[in-house]
Amino acid sequence: MTVEDINAHAWTVYGQRQLSRSYVPPIPERLSWTLWEGVGPGAELLGDITGRRVLDIGSGAGHHAVHLARAHGAHVTGIELSPTQYERAASAHANEPGVAFVRADLVDYLARAEPFDAAYAIGTLAFVDPHRALPALRDGLRPGAPLILSLLHTDVHDRGPSTTVAPREEMILLRDDPPLATQMWVLAPQLWEELLTEYGFRVEAVELLRHPDQSTPVVQQLIRARRLAPRPARLSSRPRTAQPPVPHAAVGVGTILLGEHGLLLGVHRRGTVELPGGSVEAGESFEAAAVRELREETGLIAHPDDVELLGVLVDHVGDVPRVTVGALIHAWEGRPAPQPDEKVGDWAWYPLDRLPDGLFVCSAQILSAWHPDLPIDHPPAHFTPFASRTPRSTPLVDGRA
Repeated sequence: MTVEDINAHAWTVYGQRQLSRSYVPPIPERLSWTLWEGVGPGAELLGDITGRRVLDIGSGAGHHAVHLARAHGAHVTGIELSPTQYERAASAHANEPGVAFVRADLVDYLARAEPFDAAYAIGTLAFVDPHRALPALRDGLRPGAPLILSLLHTDVHDRGPSTTVAPREEMILLRDDPPLATQMWVLAPQLWEELLTEYGFRVEAVELLRHPDQSTPVVQQLIRARRLAPRPARLSSRPRTAQPPVPHAAVGVGTILLGEHGLLLGVHRRGTVELPGGSVEAGESFEAAAVRELREETGLIAHPDDVELLGVLVDHVGDVPRVTVGALIHAWEGRPAPQPDEKVGDWAWYPLDRLPDGLFVCSAQILSAWHPDLPIDHPPAHFTPFASRTPRSTPLVDGRA
């Protein structure tokens, strides 16, 4: 037998014993979330349910459903898997206005029912696998609908809730008959909250309700949750207009290659000494731009996976903001050599303690951000490192932060 079959059998036996005794619980004057009168809040947790469709999960003898219909004007559907529990409710309250009782599996029933405006379970949802029940309830409730759950927290043996989502044996205690063994999901509040969140609910409050007799160890959890509105699988985006944005900034990359003979630098035809690098093209990542510029200018081959982005430098030339991303390349193939039609050549390796004078401003800023102790003068720039590096966003002035 499955866990839920074991529970259905236990409640069928329980219902039969109550039928044989002709026991019909009185209709309460106030909805109680525990077996103890006067403990905790009442039906107000469900909100204004006048004229609303409310689902009573595991409705038992039906007395809670009848109370909500009579006292609050709700249209209540009580659902029961046990045939004898269903018979108790249906026979006692067959002609009760605003109340209907259904014998069915919760998941199967909700798959074909119209969404409800509210749902509650008083001690009953713990007998159903939450991985079955909660997604069914999500789909069976309208967005924004409350779901109120009263669940066992600590049992009569002072055994607290489980910290894993698995059922355990709990006994239904009867006054004049032997106890009935069941399997219950008695879970810690955090687990219930995680499960409810996973299946589309927002938990608004969790309250522990204790027995009026302080010597009794039994504690109930009272969970107030709400069904969230469904979100689209993916959010959309759109441009403001069909026109491309007005050019506003220059974006480039500069690459640092540190070999056994020092740092790779080249000479621009205008006389500045600089790192390999250049402009980022449309649709290109910074890593891809670094690899492409390195190949085009030096002939060296690198892979984007070997590129470590250091951070972003922002300065300006006249009225144009300039954004430069520094990149450290950890591995490459080949020997640097001047390339046809490129503006930078004369590639050579320079020890860090003997760097040449006349560095291009962007190269100087990248090197100072990489090694602030290098004695390099340059105009100020704001450097923001990427998350993998030490966070900092400060101006670099004369090579010092």
